[in-house]
Amino acid sequence: MSHLLVIGSINLDLVLEAQQLPTPGETVLGGMFSQVNGGKGANQAVAAARGGDSDVVFIAAVGNDDFGRQVLQAYEEEARLSTKLIQTKAGVSTGVAVILVDQQAENMICVAPGANAQLTSEDVERLDDVWFDDARVLLASMEVPLDSIEQAVIRAKQRGAMVVVNPAPVVPQLAEQMFLAQVDLLTPNEHEASQLSGVRVEDVESARVAAAEIRDKYSIPVVIVTLGADGVVVDSPDSSLHVQAPKVDAVDTTAAGDCFNGVLATQLAAGVPLQQAVSLAVQAASISVTRRGAQTSLPQRNEFNKL
Repeated sequence: MSHLLVIGSINLDLVLEAQQLPTPGETVLGGMFSQVNGGKGANQAVAAARGGDSDVVFIAAVGNDDFGRQVLQAYEEEARLSTKLIQTKAGVSTGVAVILVDQQAENMICVAPGANAQLTSEDVERLDDVWFDDARVLLASMEVPLDSIEQAVIRAKQRGAMVVVNPAPVVPQLAEQMFLAQVDLLTPNEHEASQLSGVRVEDVESARVAAAEIRDKYSIPVVIVTLGADGVVVDSPDSSLHVQAPKVDAVDTTAAGDCFNGVLATQLAAGVPLQQAVSLAVQAASISVTRRGAQTSLPQRNEFNKL
């Protein structure tokens, strides 16, 4: 059965709220503490599983620890999300992000990649061909090693899958990667688009210029620049299109980009035309920002048309 392949990171986010952030050497009294599942890859995989009818197969890695078992159990309970390709790595922790947040919503974040950094190209190369034979779309983000992403892109393209890459975060070596020439659709936000294009993205018009520059520079057929509340710009050989976002009262934008990418990819995997898939993904992301949390904010497909 055809499906969407997602390759990316899994983190457990440890979030501690405090009245103020500590300075070096200072101890402050904290408030509410929470553990939430995160990581760009995981957020996108969950968004895809909830946001469409395509089965989602997630390529990732966790450590052989309590955190890893906790996140695996959570993802096994997600409908249409397969954890069969999530590997458990011995001798390394599950990825962890320690996040301190003050009353003004300013934060300090320290990430230990853990098992994410141990997902090797050999791991991807060893996967059974059937996972790539049946893939309609591959969605990749940048929180796992680039050579692993490259191996997944090569295998997916050899079997005719569409390749969607979310270049987040932009790493210095990304512009040198040969696999970019095999990408069908790139989805940077305004900051990533600025870095990749050399054009400062400040509004819709500058996003159009940056998207066109990225398409030309890296020979990528379609570039979608996400602009938060201003929606997205879609630049393709046929047109440059601005899709506006619905007006909502945003309370937390943490997972908006991941929501957009996951829903876009799952809709494309189902054969939905690009413009319609983009519109649905924008709607989904607009819903996600009205809720707190990352994966807790990700909507189900039947919610999209309520805006």
